[in-house]
Amino acid sequence: MNALIIEDEKLVAQELAASIADVDPTVNLVGTVGSVKTALTWFAGHAEPDVVFADIQLADGVSFSIFSKLQISCPVIFTTAYNEYAIQAFTVNGIAYLLKPVDRDQLRQAILKARKLVKTPGQTSFDVQKLMDALNGSLALKPAFKEHFLGNARNSWVPIKVTNVAYFIRDQLNFLVTNAGERYILDYDTLDEIESLVNPDQFYRVSRHCIVNINAVQTLKGLANLKLQLVLKAPNQSVGLDISREKAPSFRKWLEK
Repeated sequence: MNALIIEDEKLVAQELAASIADVDPTVNLVGTVGSVKTALTWFAGHAEPDVVFADIQLADGVSFSIFSKLQISCPVIFTTAYNEYAIQAFTVNGIAYLLKPVDRDQLRQAILKARKLVKTPGQTSFDVQKLMDALNGSLALKPAFKEHFLGNARNSWVPIKVTNVAYFIRDQLNFLVTNAGERYILDYDTLDEIESLVNPDQFYRVSRHCIVNINAVQTLKGLANLKLQLVLKAPNQSVGLDISREKAPSFRKWLEK
């Protein structure tokens, strides 16, 4: 049975994949995507899997919107941090809802249910609009943007509030630098992925290699050819960040909002 995971937290996705492999080694993971946008792209280029494991709240929206835009016939197992009473209200047409952290026994039962549904085509459809109405009517969604990142320093993982991030930078690996000048490795493949997870009102992509927090900005200095030099607040003031002539007008406008 082929499975797709839709989850915007990379470590959570890895843990879920490991749990699936543990409870049922015959499940073949064909992909992992982290947003509504990447999920739609994936489905456009791949055959439909036998089952989908989907987080409810993703960085760019709710996963229900994926299934409202596509004609998905396979069973979907939702994984979520919402409380069990809300989840019970959403249970329609044989879809499973698993609370995070996912319980192994419940996961095993959900996979068994999915296998039965796969063997009986035509019984796996579900009412996406009913789910959306229930969600909007009874739950306050968590913020669309990340509130914490896990930073790695000397093989220790540290949760860091987004408000404490001065900037993100790409230097072979992706790094997070705090307002205190602390530097952590992030487990993300690209800076584009990080950019999609943070609030654009708070963070600006000043170059291909750097995303800066508006609260970390100290001053701007004019350079030749209408470029700008960005000076950050101490202790990060020595970081050299030049803004191109093309980006300079939009960056100034962003600072003035």
